[in-house]
Amino acid sequence: MNQLKAWITSRGLGSVAILAVLLLLVFPLMFDIFRLNLVGKYLTYGFVALGLVMLWGYGGVLSLGQGVFFGLGGYAMAMFLKLEASDPISTKIQSTPGIPDFMDWNQLTALPLWWKPFEHLPFALLAVIAIPTALAFIIGYAMFKRRVGGVYFAIITQAVALILTVLIIGQQGYTGGVNGMTDLKTLLGWDIRTNSAKYILYYVCALMLLGTVVLCGWIQRSKLGTLLLAMRDKEDRVRFSGYDVAMFKVFVFCLAAALSGIGGALFTLQVGFMSPSFVGIVPSIEMVIFAAVGGRMSLVGAIYGTLLVNFGKTYFSESFPDLWLFLMAALFIGVTMAFPDGLAGVWTQKVLPWWRHNQVQRRAVHLAVARDATTSAEDAPAACSGSPAVPAALSGQSA
Repeated sequence: MNQLKAWITSRGLGSVAILAVLLLLVFPLMFDIFRLNLVGKYLTYGFVALGLVMLWGYGGVLSLGQGVFFGLGGYAMAMFLKLEASDPISTKIQSTPGIPDFMDWNQLTALPLWWKPFEHLPFALLAVIAIPTALAFIIGYAMFKRRVGGVYFAIITQAVALILTVLIIGQQGYTGGVNGMTDLKTLLGWDIRTNSAKYILYYVCALMLLGTVVLCGWIQRSKLGTLLLAMRDKEDRVRFSGYDVAMFKVFVFCLAAALSGIGGALFTLQVGFMSPSFVGIVPSIEMVIFAAVGGRMSLVGAIYGTLLVNFGKTYFSESFPDLWLFLMAALFIGVTMAFPDGLAGVWTQKVLPWWRHNQVQRRAVHLAVARDATTSAEDAPAACSGSPAVPAALSGQSA
Protein backbone atom coordinates (compact mmCIF):
# COMPACT_ATOMS: atom_id res chain seq x y z
CA MET A 1 0.00 0.00 0.00
CA ASN A 2 2.83 2.39 0.85
CA GLN A 3 4.51 1.60 -2.48
CA LEU A 4 1.26 2.31 -4.35
CA LYS A 5 0.87 5.59 -2.45
CA ALA A 6 4.46 6.56 -3.27
CA TRP A 7 3.93 5.70 -6.96
CA ILE A 8 0.74 7.77 -7.16
CA THR A 9 2.48 10.70 -5.45
CA SER A 10 5.53 10.52 -7.71
CA ARG A 11 3.34 10.47 -10.83
CA GLY A 12 1.11 13.27 -9.57
CA LEU A 13 -1.98 11.07 -9.87
CA GLY A 14 -3.49 11.93 -6.50
CA SER A 15 -5.59 14.76 -7.93
CA VAL A 16 -6.60 12.50 -10.84
CA ALA A 17 -7.77 9.85 -8.37
CA ILE A 18 -9.87 12.41 -6.48
CA LEU A 19 -11.36 13.62 -9.77
CA ALA A 20 -12.13 10.02 -10.77
CA VAL A 21 -14.00 9.40 -7.51
CA LEU A 22 -15.95 12.61 -8.05
CA LEU A 23 -16.91 11.81 -11.64
CA LEU A 24 -17.49 8.06 -11.36
CA LEU A 25 -19.08 7.81 -7.90
CA VAL A 26 -20.16 11.12 -6.38
CA PHE A 27 -21.92 12.74 -9.34
CA PRO A 28 -23.89 9.61 -10.42
CA LEU A 29 -25.10 9.16 -6.84
CA MET A 30 -25.82 12.83 -6.29
CA PHE A 31 -27.70 13.81 -9.49
CA ASP A 32 -30.72 12.48 -11.30
CA ILE A 33 -30.40 11.47 -14.95
CA PHE A 34 -31.31 14.94 -16.25
CA ARG A 35 -28.59 16.69 -14.22
CA LEU A 36 -26.12 13.90 -14.86
CA ASN A 37 -26.64 14.31 -18.59
CA LEU A 38 -25.87 18.01 -18.15
CA VAL A 39 -22.66 17.11 -16.35
CA GLY A 40 -21.82 14.77 -19.22
CA LYS A 41 -22.29 17.67 -21.61
CA TYR A 42 -19.98 19.80 -19.50
CA LEU A 43 -17.34 17.09 -19.52
CA THR A 44 -17.26 17.13 -23.32
CA TYR A 45 -16.02 20.72 -23.06
CA GLY A 46 -13.32 19.40 -20.75
CA PHE A 47 -11.54 17.86 -23.76
CA VAL A 48 -11.22 21.33 -25.27
CA ALA A 49 -9.95 22.72 -21.97
CA LEU A 50 -7.31 19.99 -21.75
CA GLY A 51 -6.19 20.79 -25.27
CA LEU A 52 -5.90 24.47 -24.34
CA VAL A 53 -3.77 23.59 -21.30
CA MET A 54 -1.34 21.81 -23.62
CA LEU A 55 -1.52 24.47 -26.34
CA TRP A 56 -1.76 27.68 -24.31
CA GLY A 57 -0.40 26.73 -20.91
CA TYR A 58 2.53 24.60 -22.04
CA GLY A 59 3.03 25.69 -25.65
CA GLY A 60 2.39 29.38 -25.14
CA VAL A 61 0.03 29.55 -28.14
CA LEU A 62 -3.39 31.09 -27.53
CA SER A 63 -6.11 29.91 -29.90
CA LEU A 64 -9.49 31.62 -29.95
CA GLY A 65 -10.95 29.23 -32.49
CA GLN A 66 -11.12 25.87 -30.72
CA GLY A 67 -14.85 25.84 -31.36
CA VAL A 68 -13.99 25.12 -35.00
CA PHE A 69 -12.44 21.76 -34.14
CA PHE A 70 -15.11 21.00 -31.56
CA GLY A 71 -17.76 21.62 -34.20
CA LEU A 72 -16.01 19.60 -36.90
CA GLY A 73 -15.79 16.57 -34.62
CA GLY A 74 -19.41 17.04 -33.63
CA TYR A 75 -20.59 17.36 -37.24
CA ALA A 76 -18.63 14.25 -38.28
CA MET A 77 -20.49 12.20 -35.68
CA ALA A 78 -23.79 13.95 -36.41
CA MET A 79 -23.55 13.08 -40.11
CA PHE A 80 -23.35 9.38 -39.33
CA LEU A 81 -26.22 9.57 -36.84
CA LYS A 82 -28.33 11.63 -39.24
CA LEU A 83 -27.85 9.15 -42.07
CA GLU A 84 -28.83 6.30 -39.76
CA ALA A 85 -31.98 8.21 -38.77
CA SER A 86 -32.80 8.91 -42.44
CA ASP A 87 -33.46 5.38 -43.66
CA PRO A 88 -36.11 5.03 -46.41
CA ILE A 89 -38.75 3.76 -43.99
CA SER A 90 -38.38 6.65 -41.54
CA THR A 91 -38.35 9.22 -44.36
CA LYS A 92 -41.02 7.72 -46.58
CA ILE A 93 -43.17 10.86 -46.36
CA GLN A 94 -40.42 12.95 -47.96
CA SER A 95 -40.27 13.79 -51.64
CA THR A 96 -36.98 11.88 -51.77
CA PRO A 97 -36.88 9.13 -49.13
CA GLY A 98 -33.51 8.01 -47.79
CA ILE A 99 -31.84 11.42 -47.44
CA PRO A 100 -31.75 13.78 -44.42
CA ASP A 101 -34.86 15.92 -44.00
CA PHE A 102 -33.05 19.26 -44.47
CA MET A 103 -31.77 18.08 -47.85
CA ASP A 104 -35.31 17.23 -48.91
CA TRP A 105 -36.53 20.65 -47.75
CA ASN A 106 -33.86 22.28 -49.92
CA GLN A 107 -34.94 20.22 -52.93
CA LEU A 108 -31.92 17.93 -53.11
CA THR A 109 -32.83 14.66 -54.83
CA ALA A 110 -29.77 12.55 -53.97
CA LEU A 111 -27.23 12.17 -51.21
CA PRO A 112 -24.03 14.13 -52.04
CA LEU A 113 -20.98 11.99 -52.75
CA TRP A 114 -18.97 13.44 -49.87
CA TRP A 115 -21.72 12.36 -47.47
CA LYS A 116 -21.63 8.69 -48.51
CA PRO A 117 -18.51 7.64 -46.53
CA PHE A 118 -20.27 8.78 -43.36
CA GLU A 119 -22.69 5.90 -43.71
CA HIS A 120 -20.00 3.79 -42.02
CA LEU A 121 -19.22 4.24 -38.32
CA PRO A 122 -15.45 3.46 -38.57
CA PHE A 123 -15.04 6.22 -41.15
CA ALA A 124 -17.04 8.65 -39.00
CA LEU A 125 -14.91 7.86 -35.94
CA LEU A 126 -11.75 8.36 -37.97
CA ALA A 127 -13.10 11.64 -39.34
CA VAL A 128 -13.83 12.88 -35.80
CA ILE A 129 -10.07 13.03 -35.22
CA ALA A 130 -8.65 13.28 -38.74
CA ILE A 131 -10.64 16.27 -40.04
CA PRO A 132 -9.90 18.65 -37.11
CA THR A 133 -6.27 17.49 -37.04
CA ALA A 134 -5.85 18.01 -40.79
CA LEU A 135 -7.29 21.53 -40.64
CA ALA A 136 -5.12 22.35 -37.62
CA PHE A 137 -2.04 21.08 -39.46
CA ILE A 138 -2.78 23.27 -42.50
CA ILE A 139 -3.39 26.38 -40.40
CA GLY A 140 -0.52 25.72 -38.02
CA TYR A 141 2.03 24.88 -40.69
CA ALA A 142 1.12 27.96 -42.70
CA MET A 143 1.28 30.26 -39.66
CA PHE A 144 4.09 28.86 -37.52
CA LYS A 145 6.51 28.34 -40.38
CA ARG A 146 6.17 32.09 -40.99
CA ARG A 147 6.60 32.73 -37.26
CA VAL A 148 3.11 34.15 -36.89
CA GLY A 149 2.13 33.98 -33.24
CA GLY A 150 0.76 35.86 -30.29
CA VAL A 151 -2.19 38.15 -30.88
CA TYR A 152 -1.98 37.72 -34.64
CA PHE A 153 -2.44 33.97 -34.43
CA ALA A 154 -5.37 34.39 -32.01
CA ILE A 155 -7.09 36.78 -34.44
CA ILE A 156 -6.52 34.38 -37.34
CA THR A 157 -8.16 31.53 -35.43
CA GLN A 158 -11.12 33.80 -34.71
CA ALA A 159 -11.39 34.55 -38.42
CA VAL A 160 -11.40 30.81 -39.19
CA ALA A 161 -14.22 30.32 -36.67
CA LEU A 162 -16.24 33.08 -38.30
CA ILE A 163 -15.64 31.74 -41.81
CA LEU A 164 -16.68 28.21 -40.88
CA THR A 165 -19.82 29.47 -39.14
CA VAL A 166 -20.86 31.46 -42.21
CA LEU A 167 -20.09 28.47 -44.44
CA ILE A 168 -22.19 26.07 -42.37
CA ILE A 169 -25.14 28.46 -42.21
CA GLY A 170 -24.92 29.32 -45.90
CA GLN A 171 -24.86 25.71 -47.10
CA GLN A 172 -28.20 24.83 -45.57
CA GLY A 173 -28.94 22.02 -47.99
CA TYR A 174 -25.76 20.16 -47.04
CA THR A 175 -25.26 21.07 -43.36
CA GLY A 176 -28.71 21.84 -41.97
CA GLY A 177 -27.99 25.57 -41.87
CA VAL A 178 -28.64 27.56 -38.73
CA ASN A 179 -30.76 24.75 -37.24
CA GLY A 180 -27.93 22.26 -37.52
CA MET A 181 -28.46 18.50 -37.47
CA THR A 182 -31.27 17.49 -35.15
CA ASP A 183 -33.40 14.46 -34.36
CA LEU A 184 -30.43 12.12 -33.88
CA LYS A 185 -31.86 8.96 -32.37
CA THR A 186 -29.77 5.83 -32.66
CA LEU A 187 -26.19 4.59 -32.87
CA LEU A 188 -26.10 1.29 -34.79
CA GLY A 189 -29.68 0.69 -33.72
CA TRP A 190 -29.00 1.57 -30.08
CA ASP A 191 -31.40 4.27 -28.87
CA ILE A 192 -29.21 7.00 -27.35
CA ARG A 193 -32.23 8.84 -25.91
CA THR A 194 -33.01 6.31 -23.16
CA ASN A 195 -31.92 6.79 -19.56
CA SER A 196 -29.70 3.71 -19.62
CA ALA A 197 -27.95 5.01 -22.75
CA LYS A 198 -27.37 8.37 -21.08
CA TYR A 199 -25.75 6.66 -18.09
CA ILE A 200 -23.49 4.64 -20.38
CA LEU A 201 -22.54 7.67 -22.45
CA TYR A 202 -21.76 9.62 -19.29
CA TYR A 203 -19.39 6.94 -18.03
CA VAL A 204 -17.77 6.59 -21.46
CA CYS A 205 -17.19 10.34 -21.55
CA ALA A 206 -15.84 10.45 -17.98
CA LEU A 207 -13.47 7.52 -18.52
CA MET A 208 -12.17 8.93 -21.80
CA LEU A 209 -11.62 12.30 -20.14
CA LEU A 210 -9.66 10.72 -17.29
CA GLY A 211 -7.60 8.76 -19.81
CA THR A 212 -6.89 11.98 -21.67
CA VAL A 213 -5.70 13.62 -18.44
CA VAL A 214 -3.26 10.75 -17.87
CA LEU A 215 -2.05 10.94 -21.48
CA CYS A 216 -1.48 14.70 -21.37
CA GLY A 217 0.24 14.34 -17.99
CA TRP A 218 2.61 11.79 -19.51
CA ILE A 219 3.40 14.20 -22.35
CA GLN A 220 4.07 16.99 -19.86
CA ARG A 221 6.53 14.84 -17.92
CA SER A 222 8.33 13.71 -21.07
CA LYS A 223 11.13 15.48 -22.90
CA LEU A 224 8.51 16.87 -25.28
CA GLY A 225 6.74 18.59 -22.39
CA THR A 226 10.02 20.10 -21.22
CA LEU A 227 10.69 21.42 -24.70
CA LEU A 228 7.19 22.90 -24.89
CA LEU A 229 7.80 24.80 -21.66
CA ALA A 230 11.21 25.95 -22.86
CA MET A 231 9.70 27.00 -26.17
CA ARG A 232 7.05 29.01 -24.35
CA ASP A 233 9.54 30.86 -22.15
CA LYS A 234 12.63 31.11 -24.40
CA GLU A 235 11.61 30.36 -27.96
CA ASP A 236 14.75 31.76 -29.57
CA ARG A 237 17.01 29.75 -27.28
CA VAL A 238 15.20 26.53 -28.22
CA ARG A 239 15.48 27.43 -31.90
CA PHE A 240 19.19 28.18 -31.59
CA SER A 241 19.63 24.80 -29.87
CA GLY A 242 18.68 23.14 -33.15
CA TYR A 243 15.02 22.30 -32.56
CA ASP A 244 12.30 23.04 -35.11
CA VAL A 245 10.07 25.26 -32.98
CA ALA A 246 7.45 25.60 -35.70
CA MET A 247 6.83 21.85 -35.89
CA PHE A 248 6.55 21.60 -32.10
CA LYS A 249 3.85 24.26 -32.26
CA VAL A 250 2.15 22.44 -35.13
CA PHE A 251 2.16 19.21 -33.09
CA VAL A 252 0.62 20.71 -29.96
CA PHE A 253 -1.93 22.63 -32.07
CA CYS A 254 -2.94 19.39 -33.81
CA LEU A 255 -3.14 17.62 -30.43
CA ALA A 256 -5.49 20.31 -29.09
CA ALA A 257 -7.59 20.08 -32.26
CA ALA A 258 -7.87 16.28 -32.01
CA LEU A 259 -8.98 16.49 -28.38
CA SER A 260 -11.54 19.15 -29.30
CA GLY A 261 -12.89 16.93 -32.08
CA ILE A 262 -13.33 14.04 -29.65
CA GLY A 263 -15.18 16.35 -27.29
CA GLY A 264 -17.45 17.51 -30.09
CA ALA A 265 -18.33 13.94 -31.08
CA LEU A 266 -19.16 13.02 -27.49
CA PHE A 267 -21.22 16.22 -27.19
CA THR A 268 -23.31 15.17 -30.20
CA LEU A 269 -23.96 11.79 -28.60
CA GLN A 270 -24.83 13.37 -25.24
CA VAL A 271 -27.30 16.00 -26.46
CA GLY A 272 -28.52 14.47 -29.73
CA PHE A 273 -27.83 17.40 -32.08
CA MET A 274 -25.12 19.68 -33.44
CA SER A 275 -25.47 23.24 -34.71
CA PRO A 276 -23.22 26.11 -35.84
CA SER A 277 -23.84 27.86 -32.52
CA PHE A 278 -21.01 25.72 -31.07
CA VAL A 279 -18.53 26.62 -33.82
CA GLY A 280 -18.32 30.41 -33.77
CA ILE A 281 -16.25 33.00 -31.93
CA VAL A 282 -18.34 33.23 -28.75
CA PRO A 283 -18.18 29.52 -27.81
CA SER A 284 -14.46 29.51 -28.66
CA ILE A 285 -13.83 32.35 -26.20
CA GLU A 286 -15.94 30.57 -23.58
CA MET A 287 -13.70 27.52 -23.97
CA VAL A 288 -10.65 29.67 -23.22
CA ILE A 289 -12.44 30.90 -20.10
CA PHE A 290 -12.84 27.29 -18.94
CA ALA A 291 -9.08 26.81 -19.00
CA ALA A 292 -8.35 30.24 -17.51
CA VAL A 293 -10.70 29.76 -14.55
CA GLY A 294 -9.35 26.28 -13.82
CA GLY A 295 -5.72 27.22 -14.36
CA ARG A 296 -4.05 27.11 -17.73
CA MET A 297 -1.12 25.09 -16.37
CA SER A 298 -3.22 22.43 -14.65
CA LEU A 299 -4.96 19.56 -16.43
CA VAL A 300 -7.22 18.66 -13.51
CA GLY A 301 -7.80 22.34 -12.75
CA ALA A 302 -9.05 22.90 -16.31
CA ILE A 303 -11.74 20.25 -15.79
CA TYR A 304 -12.81 21.81 -12.50
CA GLY A 305 -12.89 25.19 -14.23
CA THR A 306 -15.08 23.75 -16.98
CA LEU A 307 -17.49 22.29 -14.44
CA LEU A 308 -17.60 25.48 -12.36
CA VAL A 309 -18.26 27.83 -15.28
CA ASN A 310 -20.94 25.61 -16.81
CA PHE A 311 -22.60 24.91 -13.45
CA GLY A 312 -22.67 28.68 -12.91
CA LYS A 313 -24.05 29.25 -16.39
CA THR A 314 -26.85 26.76 -15.83
CA TYR A 315 -27.67 27.99 -12.31
CA PHE A 316 -27.63 31.69 -13.20
CA SER A 317 -29.69 31.21 -16.37
CA GLU A 318 -32.32 29.23 -14.42
CA SER A 319 -32.45 31.48 -11.36
CA PHE A 320 -31.72 34.90 -12.90
CA PRO A 321 -32.69 34.74 -16.58
CA ASP A 322 -32.36 38.51 -17.04
CA LEU A 323 -29.00 38.88 -15.30
CA TRP A 324 -27.15 35.64 -15.92
CA LEU A 325 -24.76 37.09 -18.51
CA PHE A 326 -23.68 39.81 -16.08
CA LEU A 327 -23.31 37.26 -13.28
CA MET A 328 -21.17 35.03 -15.50
CA ALA A 329 -18.96 37.99 -16.35
CA ALA A 330 -18.65 38.84 -12.66
CA LEU A 331 -17.71 35.22 -11.90
CA PHE A 332 -14.98 35.20 -14.52
CA ILE A 333 -13.58 38.62 -13.58
CA GLY A 334 -13.70 37.84 -9.86
CA VAL A 335 -11.92 34.51 -10.19
CA THR A 336 -9.20 35.81 -12.51
CA MET A 337 -8.56 38.90 -10.37
CA ALA A 338 -8.56 37.09 -7.04
CA PHE A 339 -6.76 34.00 -8.33
CA PRO A 340 -4.60 34.78 -11.38
CA ASP A 341 -3.54 31.14 -11.63
CA GLY A 342 -7.11 29.86 -11.48
CA LEU A 343 -8.55 27.23 -9.19
CA ALA A 344 -5.33 25.23 -9.42
CA GLY A 345 -3.48 28.25 -8.04
CA VAL A 346 -5.82 28.33 -5.04
CA TRP A 347 -4.95 24.72 -4.31
CA THR A 348 -1.17 25.04 -4.75
CA GLN A 349 -0.73 28.51 -3.20
CA LYS A 350 -3.35 28.54 -0.45
CA VAL A 351 -4.67 25.11 0.49
CA LEU A 352 -1.48 23.04 0.26
CA PRO A 353 0.71 25.50 2.26
CA TRP A 354 -2.00 25.72 4.93
CA TRP A 355 -2.28 21.92 5.06
CA ARG A 356 1.49 21.43 5.26
CA HIS A 357 1.78 24.06 8.00
CA ASN A 358 -0.88 22.26 10.05
CA GLN A 359 0.86 18.94 9.44
CA VAL A 360 4.17 20.38 10.68
CA GLN A 361 2.48 21.77 13.77
CA ARG A 362 0.81 18.44 14.51
CA ARG A 363 4.12 16.59 14.14
CA ALA A 364 5.78 19.09 16.48
CA VAL A 365 3.04 18.55 19.08
CA HIS A 366 3.34 14.76 18.76
CA LEU A 367 7.13 14.94 19.11
CA ALA A 368 6.81 17.15 22.19
CA VAL A 369 4.32 14.76 23.77
CA ALA A 370 6.52 11.77 22.92
CA ARG A 371 9.60 13.52 24.35
CA ASP A 372 7.77 14.35 27.59
CA ALA A 373 6.58 10.76 27.85
CA THR A 374 10.13 9.47 27.30
CA THR A 375 11.52 11.85 29.93
CA SER A 376 8.88 10.78 32.43
CA ALA A 377 9.67 7.13 31.73
CA GLU A 378 13.38 7.71 32.32
CA ASP A 379 12.76 9.56 35.60
CA ALA A 380 10.43 6.89 36.91
CA PRO A 381 13.10 4.16 37.63
CA ALA A 382 15.24 6.65 39.55
CA ALA A 383 12.31 7.60 41.72
CA CYS A 384 11.41 3.98 42.23
CA SER A 385 15.01 2.96 43.12
CA GLY A 386 15.20 5.72 45.73
CA SER A 387 12.01 4.82 47.51
CA PRO A 388 12.98 1.26 48.57
CA ALA A 389 16.26 2.62 50.09
CA VAL A 390 14.48 3.81 53.21
CA PRO A 391 12.84 0.50 54.04
CA ALA A 392 16.13 -1.32 53.31
CA ALA A 393 18.05 0.97 55.65
CA LEU A 394 15.42 0.66 58.29
CA SER A 395 15.47 -3.06 57.98
CA GLY A 396 19.28 -3.03 58.36
CA GLN A 397 19.13 -0.90 61.53
CA SER A 398 16.53 -3.17 63.03
CA ALA A 399 18.75 -6.11 62.28
